[in-house]
Parts: sequence; C-alpha cells; structure tokens
Amino acid sequence: MSSHIKRLYGIAHSWIEPNWRVFAGTRQPELWILAAMIGFGVAVVAILFRLAIGAVQWVWLGDMSERVASTAAALPWWVILAAPMTGGLVVGLALQYLHPGRRTGGVADVIEARVSGTESLGLRSGIRSAILTAISLGSGASAGREGPIVHLGATLATAITRRVGLPETSRRTLLACGVASAVSASFNAPIAGVLFALEVILGHYATTAFVPIVIASVCGTILSRVWIGDVAAFEIPVYQITSYLEFPAFFLLGIVCALVAVIFQFSLIGTDYLTRRLTFPFFLRPVVGGFLVGLIALWFPQVLGVGYEATDQALRQQLPLTLMLALIVAKTAATSITLASRFGGGIFSPALYVGAMAGGAFGIIAASAFPEMASSQGLYAILGMGAVSAAVIGAPISTTMIVFELTGGYGLTIALLLTVSVAVGLNMAIHGRSYFHWQLEMRGLFVNVGPHKYLVQTVRVAEFLQPPNPEDDAEFLKDGFSFGDDMRVMTLTDTLETALRAFDETGLGRIPVVSSGKNRAFVGWAVQVKALAYFNDALIDANVEEHR
Repeated sequence: MSSHIKRLYGIAHSWIEPNWRVFAGTRQPELWILAAMIGFGVAVVAILFRLAIGAVQWVWLGDMSERVASTAAALPWWVILAAPMTGGLVVGLALQYLHPGRRTGGVADVIEARVSGTESLGLRSGIRSAILTAISLGSGASAGREGPIVHLGATLATAITRRVGLPETSRRTLLACGVASAVSASFNAPIAGVLFALEVILGHYATTAFVPIVIASVCGTILSRVWIGDVAAFEIPVYQITSYLEFPAFFLLGIVCALVAVIFQFSLIGTDYLTRRLTFPFFLRPVVGGFLVGLIALWFPQVLGVGYEATDQALRQQLPLTLMLALIVAKTAATSITLASRFGGGIFSPALYVGAMAGGAFGIIAASAFPEMASSQGLYAILGMGAVSAAVIGAPISTTMIVFELTGGYGLTIALLLTVSVAVGLNMAIHGRSYFHWQLEMRGLFVNVGPHKYLVQTVRVAEFLQPPNPEDDAEFLKDGFSFGDDMRVMTLTDTLETALRAFDETGLGRIPVVSSGKNRAFVGWAVQVKALAYFNDALIDANVEEHR
C-alpha cells in the first residue's frame, strides 16, 4: 500500500512541480495582489478624472452632466466661442512651456510603452497630461475621454511597478492591468476592459496575463459601480431584429460604416498633416482650433465635448435623418480640428458618435425602402456605433463587447458581429491599419507587422555590445585615438536594424562602436553573431510570453 502511495505521490509531484515552478517563477501570486491594487487605484483616478472634466465644464456651462449640447444651446453665442478658445489658450501655454513633447498622452503611447519599455510613461507627465485633457474636454473640445483614461491608468500602473523589482514581461502585464481597470471603470464594462487590454495593448491572450488583468478589471468595476451605480452608459429600449431577411442590409451597413471609418481616419490624418505646417506660435494652435470648434458648435452644439448626449439621442431614435447626416460631417470636422490643434482627448467616443449617426441614418433610409422588414433605426444606430469604432481603433472583439455592455443589447449579437467584421475587414483593405497604429508608424514603430519588425527598431547596440579587450584593443584604447570619418563605426544608440544593415553592406563580422560626441571614443564592438543571437532570443521570449 505504501509503495502505491509513494508512486502516486511521485507521479503527482512530477506533474505539478514543473507547473508550480513556472507559476512561482513568473511571480503570479505577487502579480495578482498588485493587479488588485492597480485595479482599485486606477478606478479612483478614473472617477477623479471624470469629476475634473465636469468641474471645468461647470465653470462655463453651469452643468457637470453629459447634457452638454442641450445646455449649451441655451447660452449666448459668444460663450460657445469663448469656452473652447479659453481652454485652448490654457492648454496651448501649458503644452509649450510645461509639458514636454507638446502633446497629451493616449492609447498609442501605452502601446509604445509596451513595445519599447514602460519607462517612457512618467507619473508626473501622465498627471499633467490628464489635467490638460480634463481642461480640453471640459471646455468643449470635441474628443473622447476613454483614451486619456487608458493612458492615465497605464501611467499609474507603471508608477506602482517601478517600486517592485519585476521582469519586463510582468511589468507589461501590469501595464495592461491599468488599462483594463481604466476601461472597465470608465464604461462599467468589465469584460470589455479585459478584452481591450489583451487585444489592443498586449496583442495576445496568454493565460499568465489573463488572470491579473481580470482581477484588475473586476476591482475597477466594483469601485466604479459603488460610486456611479450599476448602470449602462446608454440606457436604451430593447431592440429586436425584425427578420433574418434583414441580414443583407446589415452587411450593406458594414460597407457604409467602413467608408465612414476610412473617411474619419483620413480626416484626422489630413488635418494633422496640415496643422504641422502652420507657422504661427505653437501655443495659439489650440486657441485657433477652439475657435473653429466653437464656430461649428454655433450651428451644431452636439459636437461639443465627449458627445454622449447626442449619441444617446441617436440610439433612442430622437434625431431626424438630415440632422444625423449633418452631425457625421460636423463631428468628424470638429474632432479632427480638436486633435490636430493638440487639445487632449481620444477618438473612441467620437467614433461611437459618428457610427451611431451613420447607423441611425441608414436605418431610416432602410425603413423607408422596406417598411415591413426593417428593424428600428435605433437598432441600426447600435450596429453602426460598433462597426465604425471597431474599424477605427482596430479592435473588433473588445469593441463588440463594449457595445454590448454599453447598451445591454445582447440580443443583437449576430447582426453586430456581421456588421463589425465587414467594416473592420474593408477598413483594413483600404486604410491598412488602425488609427493607433498609424500614430505609432508616424513615430517609426510598425507594431502591427509583428515582433520581428519592431524589435529591430527598438533594440539598441548598447544591449548586445561586446566590451573592449585591453590586450587586443589596446590601439583603440590609447588616449587621443580617434576613428577617421571614412571608417564605418556605430554608436550605442544605433538600432539593431542599422547594425544588421551595416554588417550586410560591409561584409564585416564586427564593427567598432564609439561614443557620441566629437571625440568618438572607442567603447566596444558590435558583433554580428551576438546581434543575431540577441535578436533570436528576443523573438523566442516574445513568443513564449504570448503563449504561456
């Protein structure tokens, strides 16, 4: 009997021990505790951020609620113009003199931190960015609050992990925990928070990352519901699909939403391109942008701020066809001007807004053409909201779930999935990337093509440098020795891509590395074998992280 027990113990030990070693080696218990801390902490910050937007809004609007458009419509015209211009002046001066980089943070910065290292997310910079964004949105700038909350949550998570000695893989997981809590606390959408962090930020669904992210999302949702209540962001009637014969219309709506998403993104990109070529003082850019947004708001006050009131009206079938078509153009223009002018804000809420208008307008047209078969325009507005936003941010899974949790419309599952998939697929066929990835490509990071591409652009020569040998390299180490201008050398900050290209062009197996500056002092060697080995190890680590 004892031999059988020992044998069973041996089998169990050999089965469990390696798994437990990996579990403990990746410091999962510690990550779970930190994830809960981050989840609660980020939820508090997200609530404070929303209150800050409301406080700024109250100064000129006298109201802290989401009813910006209806309240602003009763104000004098000069207030509508003055509010975003005044906010723009404050933001412009702060960006020029107080905030490095001259722009506020968003989702693209979080993705960049995941790729390049979390050190780029500084706590002070993140807090300044959040304050400037609160001023921007509170003064009427046409943008979303979700992207800035994601950036703020990631910044707070990074600040916490800096105080704990964790490997970079774990720090990336906790970065995503901050994002998950931010999304779930902002939307009251815990499932969407988890999926957004995995799909958009990490780009994988590894189990070791999934558990901490869920913990953070749940903690963020709990605190948000305690403060705000367990209510969906948009409380709408229950809509039902009238007939399965409508599915060709849903497919066609996906095509329309893809077109709207592509135009929306190209408007953002084109306006940014034009404003970069302006020559007047930088701090005046948000002022001019605020004036233009205010000018649009004189006719369409629905473009001011986050725009949830107008989106809710579209979902409730309270807007006529002509107004919804006009608001697609007005909101696209106002958001493009806002972001190009360097106001703080994101694109998710504007994408929801434009999508709801496009879907609602399509629903009215469909109902006029097939009155007995078409579902309500509110149902089409929900589908359009999900399709355009998914195409713009490049996250079909998490966006679909966000729409479900925002509206409670789980009965629309198959219709929403069809519309979203068509819109995302056609957007990729035309535009080729999400808006976030376009922002990263403007910085030289091609994240969407895989780790093999961004690793060669982010790894520096300093990471695989071979130190000099005092005996073999004595000639290079002599005082006063300097490499001639015609000799091929590299610096510590050169990328792995530059090094590999240099090896290929020269045919050399190693190339001297010099310090920056005029003296170009010898500091070591860039060796081709070591560079390739480092690259291979980094690819293996990335593959393990994504599948463990």
